[in-house]
Amino acid sequence: MSLSPEDLARHKRHIMLKEIGGPGVQKLRAASISIVGAGALGGPCAMFLAAAGIGQIEIWDDDVIERSNLQRQIQFGERDLGKAKVDILAERLATDHPGTRISTRRKKWSPSDPLSGSILVDATDTFPTRYALNAAAHLSERLLVHGAAAGWTGQASVFASGCRDGAPCYRCWVPETPPNAAACDEVGVVGPVTGMVSTLMALEVVKLVTGAGEPMIGSLILIDGLMADVRKVRLRRDATCSVCGTERAI
Repeated sequence: MSLSPEDLARHKRHIMLKEIGGPGVQKLRAASISIVGAGALGGPCAMFLAAAGIGQIEIWDDDVIERSNLQRQIQFGERDLGKAKVDILAERLATDHPGTRISTRRKKWSPSDPLSGSILVDATDTFPTRYALNAAAHLSERLLVHGAAAGWTGQASVFASGCRDGAPCYRCWVPETPPNAAACDEVGVVGPVTGMVSTLMALEVVKLVTGAGEPMIGSLILIDGLMADVRKVRLRRDATCSVCGTERAI
């Protein structure tokens, strides 16, 4: 895939990086990504990926824009209230980044729904959907970029249990739904923390596609915005994990 003069101008700052260069930009143009969730994590992540030149982005979300979203979902504004998140996000991406093909699914993703991307992005806010996406990624041998945020804290990781020997999956990190888990609309969250997490998610996708640096496979970034603390912890595969464990019950 050759780069047009417009591509060369648009992606000049990536081309100047030895870890990406022209070949990396071509890989980004050839990549397809599925993002489940178009809110505070999925929306900004999609914006960064389209700006980076990802060739195809599929977005799943069944929600409409409410005023309470605007504090952190910076892809939307007052004029968008009451409209479908996927429609407004797709319109903005298509206008600003015409080289990226955008497809939308205005529905809540379920395990029976096929995902077209070669890399999956978990930008959801419920544990059942996270677990289902994790299982889908493992069974289809695809990478899963994960992010979550609540209150002043956030986390991001890459799960590769289906395509890299010894790599853990999301269930290895969170085997069961935490007993104190609350729905998204029941807890507060500070907007910039979701921005930090969504940026990390987009960064990991760029690294995975181009082969630059070391992706967060087998590790997880924990952000404490209140204490200005960022920690990286190692994750291990759980041999008894119900999804990827070698000793799981049959």
